[in-house]
Amino acid sequence: MKTILISLFLFLFVTGFAQKKQSLFNGKNLKGWTIYVSDPKIAPENFFYVKDGVIETIGVPVGYLRTKKEFSNYRLHVEWRYPENQVNSGIMLHVTGPDKIWVTHFQANLKHQNVGDLVVHGVGEKATINGKEYVSTEKDKPVVAKLHPGNEKPAGEWNSYDIVCKGNTLEINVNGLLQNTATNCSLTKGAIALQAEGCKIQFRNLWVEKIN
Repeated sequence: MKTILISLFLFLFVTGFAQKKQSLFNGKNLKGWTIYVSDPKIAPENFFYVKDGVIETIGVPVGYLRTKKEFSNYRLHVEWRYPENQVNSGIMLHVTGPDKIWVTHFQANLKHQNVGDLVVHGVGEKATINGKEYVSTEKDKPVVAKLHPGNEKPAGEWNSYDIVCKGNTLEINVNGLLQNTATNCSLTKGAIALQAEGCKIQFRNLWVEKIN
């Protein structure tokens, strides 16, 4: 009887964890995602696609791959690498509003040498970082520098972002190192998107875990 109860407890614990943790990419196709590309002459399926079990984009022109679902209060894990040249990209958080080139969002930067920077993007959107409030305007999209020297890996090697979005706060970890935190964020929920901005980039092992 005791063995049965222990087995039942372990089953419920593992099942509960699995229910909280949700994969965003099945390794086969882009089910659950939608593609936005700034140039209507570019076929979306040639802009973002699955290659050898990872998500890849050619990176030009500007655009993004966005989840169809919105999320709030979650932990996000994303792995990425630049297979060739390291240029620019980003993980877009709390994406809101109609799809357009510069949609409203907060961004964990993937620009070379600026990985870990936080971008506040969207007129009137704001966040407090290191005691200072940053407000996005039509002309100025604040980019707040990371806390520590850059720790991104060279082209061809995989990196990881672990990002916690809880209430009106954000926490950004790069390869296990805390690189940015924000409070009093004006956006607290929305879609998640992978940005194309300048070069080929690949993504894998994307998942979210609901947190209270």
